[in-house]
Amino acid sequence: PFPTEETLRQAEYRLSSVPEGSLVVVDGLALGVMAEAMERLHERISLVALVHHPLCLENGLSKEQADALFQSEKSVLAFARHIIVTSPATGTQVEDLFAIAPNRITAVLPGTDKPAPFERSRHDTIRLLSVGTLLPRKGYDLLLTALASLKALEWHLDIVGGLEADPACYQALLKQARELDLLDRITFHGAVPAQDLGGFYRAADIFVLASRYEGYGMAYTEALAYGLPVIGSGGGAVKETLPEGAAIYCGVEDVEALHRALETLISDRGERDRLSTEARRAAELLPDWTDAAQQFANLLQDTCR
Repeated sequence: PFPTEETLRQAEYRLSSVPEGSLVVVDGLALGVMAEAMERLHERISLVALVHHPLCLENGLSKEQADALFQSEKSVLAFARHIIVTSPATGTQVEDLFAIAPNRITAVLPGTDKPAPFERSRHDTIRLLSVGTLLPRKGYDLLLTALASLKALEWHLDIVGGLEADPACYQALLKQARELDLLDRITFHGAVPAQDLGGFYRAADIFVLASRYEGYGMAYTEALAYGLPVIGSGGGAVKETLPEGAAIYCGVEDVEALHRALETLISDRGERDRLSTEARRAAELLPDWTDAAQQFANLLQDTCR
């Protein structure tokens, strides 16, 4: 959410070109920094905001950056006819943080694709999988710290997620892995095409994401759909996204809890199998993308009335 002036100018130009009275949905990653443009445009379009999580709560921001994003997002959300969020937890946060009436906010949970049935291969080396862009918020530094004292166990960590969003974060993780003597036990795959991601879930034995905060946590629900035991952490919607009995929730920045959960699941095949069975059951209750799209569409139709 740090566009150039030219990008902002082009965005405002395109929005000003839509027919007057159009219903326009704008993703919060863009909308949150478009306060000036929306002040000029809000009377000619019907704006719906899609907010994944408040921009000002992203990890790694300076106080000045966080304050500026808070003021901008607060201003621009005041122009929205309605706000769609990706979880009830995010809805409560948006309501409290920006003083928005709850009847202007609706949660639409993202869908989860259910894979075709498959048999998971057994490995001598336990395959750990993390999925998410390399950002401070994703907590990969916490995960490496938790794994550092588990070198006596046979495991390998695959990290799938873009490396370009925060190059400094990626370099810091490489340095940390080198200092902890973990480089040969971790593979940074970078971003992969969506059609290839399923192969990583099928090949894994355990899914772990030590996030500091998530507005929903689609990677967690995808892992559940593939029947993976899940270890998760963080604030926001993480705790409510992880079903009790099918996942281990480790709080926020609790490296010791992450360590204990990883040690248990890497060492105990029976516990992995139990969580895997519960994960598949929990995944059956998750909305699919048809459900999510229909709820989204119904909400837009209601907004038009």
